[in-house]
Amino acid sequence: MKVILTGGAGYIGTHVLLELLAGDWQVGVIDNFCNSSPKALDRVRDLAGRDFEALRLDLLDESAVADALRAFRPDAVVHLAGLKAIGESVAQPLRYYENNVLGSLKLLRAMHAAGCGRIVFSSSASIYGVPESVPLDETHRLSPVNPYGQCKRFIEQIVGDWIAAGDGASGVLLRYFNPAGAHESGRVGEDPSGVPNNLVPLISQIAAGRHESLTVFGDDYDTRDGTGERDYVHVVDLARAHVAALDHSFARAGCEAFNIGTGRGATVMEVLAAFERASGVAVPRSVGPRRPGDVPSYFANPARANEILGWRATRGIDDMCASAWAWQSANPDGYG
Repeated sequence: MKVILTGGAGYIGTHVLLELLAGDWQVGVIDNFCNSSPKALDRVRDLAGRDFEALRLDLLDESAVADALRAFRPDAVVHLAGLKAIGESVAQPLRYYENNVLGSLKLLRAMHAAGCGRIVFSSSASIYGVPESVPLDETHRLSPVNPYGQCKRFIEQIVGDWIAAGDGASGVLLRYFNPAGAHESGRVGEDPSGVPNNLVPLISQIAAGRHESLTVFGDDYDTRDGTGERDYVHVVDLARAHVAALDHSFARAGCEAFNIGTGRGATVMEVLAAFERASGVAVPRSVGPRRPGDVPSYFANPARANEILGWRATRGIDDMCASAWAWQSANPDGYG
C-alpha cells in the first residue's frame, strides 16, 4: 500500500515514517523543511535500511502537490505538516490560518483530484480548551483558546465535511496530548528551533548546557505537588497510533476522532525527577508565577483508541526522559 506523509521530516513525522517503513508501506514524504532538516530523512533511511521518495513542497502550492499525488497515486495520506507553536500562533494568527488551514484545504483538493479519499490527520488535544473535567474524552466540547487550537478545530471540521461528501471516504482524527521522547537509537528526535516550547526538550537542553535554568510556572495548583499535570505520550507510541489509524481507515468509511494519550498525568516536578534519574544531571529550576490560561490538570481518556484502534501506550515518563536524553546527549546541536 502507498501512503503520502506530509511533514515527514519533522519530529513526529520521522517517527511515523520509521513505523511505516517497518510495516512495508511504500511511503512518499512531502515537506517544505521550514521547521525540519533533510538530514533527519537521511537518518531514517539508515535506520530503516530502505529508501523512499521525498519532495520539497509547500502545501500552499496546490498545483505542485496535486501533480505529486497524481504521480505517486497514494492509497492514503497521513497529514502532519503545519506550524505548531502556540505562543507564535497568538502573535501571528494570520500566518497560522493561512499555512495550517489553507494548506490543509489545498491538500484535500489535491487528494480529491488524485482520487485519494483516505486521510489520517494530526490534530491536538488543544481543541478542547479549558477542561470541564478530566480525563478528557472525545465528547468534550471543542473550545480552543488560541489560534493554533482553532486551526486544528477548523481542519477537523473541513475533513469531516469532505469525508461526508465522498462515497466510501475515510478520515481519522488523532488528538495528540503531549508527545515526548525519541527513537531508541538516539539518532532521531526533537530538534526545535530557538528555545523549546515544550517541557521535555527544554529540560534536555538545560541539562546539555544550552539554557541556564527552568522556570516552573506555578507550584500552588491542586495537584500532587502543586505543579501542572499533563499527559505525556512517547513519540514512538504516538507513531504506532498512526499505523493503527491507517489500518482502521481501510476497514471503515466515515470520520472519527480519537484521543492519543496514556490516560495518566505527570506533574512538572515528576518529569524533572524522571529526567534527573535518566540523565544523572541536576536540572536547575526556579518557581515563577502561573501563566495565564494554564490549568491544573490535562490528561486523556484514551479508551476509544484502546478499544477501536487496538492501540495502547506502552511507555511511561521514565522511558520518555531516558530516550530524550539519549538523543540530546548524542546530538547536542540537533541535526545541525
